[in-house]
Amino acid sequence: MQQLTDNALMLKVKSGDLDKLGLLYERHKKRLFGFFYNMNGNPSISEDLVQNVFIRMLRYRHTFTGEGSFAAWMFRTARNINYDHYRKHKKEANQAGLTSLEYRLEDEHGLENKMEEKDKISQLNRAMQLLTPEKREVLILSKYKEIKFSEIGEILGCSEGAAKVKAHRALKDLRTIFLQLEM
Repeated sequence: MQQLTDNALMLKVKSGDLDKLGLLYERHKKRLFGFFYNMNGNPSISEDLVQNVFIRMLRYRHTFTGEGSFAAWMFRTARNINYDHYRKHKKEANQAGLTSLEYRLEDEHGLENKMEEKDKISQLNRAMQLLTPEKREVLILSKYKEIKFSEIGEILGCSEGAAKVKAHRALKDLRTIFLQLEM
């Protein structure tokens, strides 16, 4: 029986050999399940809808002409089943859709924030490279390495107060360069 085409099997179902619908079910249940699962993301609803497709195909077997593709006829039926299901359960679908949409928006928002953060870091690195080596050194020691100003003063051969002033001026210059790069 496996040699029979889908069209031939459905024509046999149409003429009254209802057992052939079982062969069609075995051939196409996974494809239909995948279709419904991709549409709704719910495995149990998808299984139910696959069953409903074959029930409807049995009920409307007289409409199958055999001229076109069986798969096209079956998926047109599947689309109608899907549409009918969600029309009946519109409120539930809207809630699920909103939840899914909220999740996607949060995910997209998070991705957008990450990309923006990477851009800012790249821009900051470019601004740091445009500073004089002395100012870059002070900022690296104070902000990146978090060394105390008393120690920075020792490193630079100046007082703690002078190290703070140098770091403040370097930070001010960095801010100016950073903002210029933004434009």
